[in-house]
Amino acid sequence: MEPDLSPLPGSTFGAVLRIPPDRDTKSAIAAFEAEPGRLNDLLNRAGGPLLFPALHAIAKEPEMLVRLSRLFGPEVEDYRRTLSESHMIHPRHGEIYVLGNRPPSCRQPPAPPDPPRTADGALPVQFPHRRGWHTDQSFRRPPPDISLFYAVKACPKGQGQTLFADGSGAYESLPPHRKGQIGNLAGIHVYPFWGRSEDEVRAGKTPRPLAPHEQPQRQPVVRMHPETGRRALYLCESGQMDWVLGPFAGMEPGPDGEGAALLYELMAHFTQPRFTYAHEWDDGDLIVYDNRCLAHCATWFDAARHERLMWRTTVWGNPGELYAGEDRSWVAEGA
Repeated sequence: MEPDLSPLPGSTFGAVLRIPPDRDTKSAIAAFEAEPGRLNDLLNRAGGPLLFPALHAIAKEPEMLVRLSRLFGPEVEDYRRTLSESHMIHPRHGEIYVLGNRPPSCRQPPAPPDPPRTADGALPVQFPHRRGWHTDQSFRRPPPDISLFYAVKACPKGQGQTLFADGSGAYESLPPHRKGQIGNLAGIHVYPFWGRSEDEVRAGKTPRPLAPHEQPQRQPVVRMHPETGRRALYLCESGQMDWVLGPFAGMEPGPDGEGAALLYELMAHFTQPRFTYAHEWDDGDLIVYDNRCLAHCATWFDAARHERLMWRTTVWGNPGELYAGEDRSWVAEGA
């Protein structure tokens, strides 16, 4: 099977992969399964989000999403074996994390930015005007490789977009002195909502005690992709960084320290419009994104009027030499 790979419209990174019209989704997946590594190579060629449009059949047969996920790495995470709440997990397929604003998951969208548009009327993408930029589960070591995000039911256009930022392009455009400063710098990442985010620290919230498998994790600010060899910024902003100990190891901690100033500078650079893409979802869209070199961000939608239902899978197995032989930081002893 020869898929149609074309540039992602409106973006300087990423690609669209269309299934040939003579194939249905199930037979296309079977064809890819007969060529191990093919889809992963196409993802690397895309250099950003890889969009599969109109895969409507997955909504009725979610096992196909799990099959597709297995083509991007050796392990698809089973959320039943994590600390994830059971109502966020698909009832028949533990590999699928459910993100919807209706029961049972009841995940509500983030608030809109203030103001909701830029001065020229555009959708805000750049930090700190746009908040919520992160990469999936950066608070774990080793962190995950790839995520697949599928729209079972999209909300109307103009809201509920997912934003993506190109960590490789952003890193490559940094001035030499900044590359030198951050080349060996480590960020301190932690699970959100545990009293260690920027907003929680500023509000004086007491951080909750952390068990051994919940501890903050250090991650390189600059990661080398183990397959392409490209370097990329690997950062989150206020929610998944530890603002008690960090955000950076070896720098003055806290929201007003020198580490915070550097993080704000780097995130503002990372999320410039020239390095970002805003995806307007249609039912049946599937986007595959590489957490090793991309950040992403959710946006507001009118949850009182519209239903939005998304499924996500997470693929593990090739984080790079830095993590070779490491135990999983998030697994409790004896589990």
